[in-house]
Amino acid sequence: MDGPASVAAGNGMSKEGDGFLSRVSERAKATRLGNITAARSVADAVRTSLGPRGMDKMVQTETGDVLVTNDGATILEKMNVQHPAAKTLVQLSKAQDIEAGDGTTSVVVICGALLEASLELLEIGIHPTIISECFQIGLDKSMGVLESMSSPVDLENREELVRAASTSLNSKVVAQHASLLAPLSVDAVLSIAGDERQGADLRNIRIVKKLAGTVDETELIPGLLLNQSAESGASGPTRIEKAKIALIQFQLSPPKTDMENSVVVQDYAAMDRILKEERTYILQLVKKIKVGTKQEASDY
Repeated sequence: MDGPASVAAGNGMSKEGDGFLSRVSERAKATRLGNITAARSVADAVRTSLGPRGMDKMVQTETGDVLVTNDGATILEKMNVQHPAAKTLVQLSKAQDIEAGDGTTSVVVICGALLEASLELLEIGIHPTIISECFQIGLDKSMGVLESMSSPVDLENREELVRAASTSLNSKVVAQHASLLAPLSVDAVLSIAGDERQGADLRNIRIVKKLAGTVDETELIPGLLLNQSAESGASGPTRIEKAKIALIQFQLSPPKTDMENSVVVQDYAAMDRILKEERTYILQLVKKIKVGTKQEASDY
């Protein structure tokens, strides 16, 4: 009697275990489907902005600003993505932008297509590990094909670099200004690349936007551009050619005591003497700046 009873109990536990594993498997499938769906929704959001016939997106930021662009990294950066899997694609686009500076839309669209294909393979019972290994094989073969199609770029050949930049601008809003912006962009990068042409830190290029005017007025300024207007009340010059400018990080002002104090002025003559003394003190400070400058700029 003990044997059959034990067998019956064992069969009951096995059925309960199978039911638990089945429930876990269903939850895992639902989670996996949710992750793939969320990631694909991000890819679908930028899919229509890809290619020469891609459309621009009008994005309204959290601050209410309206942005028109077809750059995948910019679109995804302004999107308020909450799902963890969807955020992964946003990070993928940012990584592509940092690594290559282009292809931010393509990499997200390709990732969405691979996830869609993965879902079909999972539904017919193929294990995720096998799918991943096959993707790696496809990657290796794709890299071989791309390398066979590619041609080396001579960084000393400015015309070739300009053609490459023009191609990148053809899908942008400013495509009609590519003849101006492409050479300007190439010259800007080459100016910070150094003689060895080993790389360029794009953070050394600053884009200053000004209201009014047109894109045709865009110009490259080698050196440092300070977004500072001339003092309207000053009597000095507003334009100096080939100037040497001293940038002072402190104010040129009269000295102050360590303790609070007050000055009582009895008449206008005393006030005039105080102002003249302050001016004389500041002029003496200016004379001590012996760097041969033609113009000084400070926080004063």
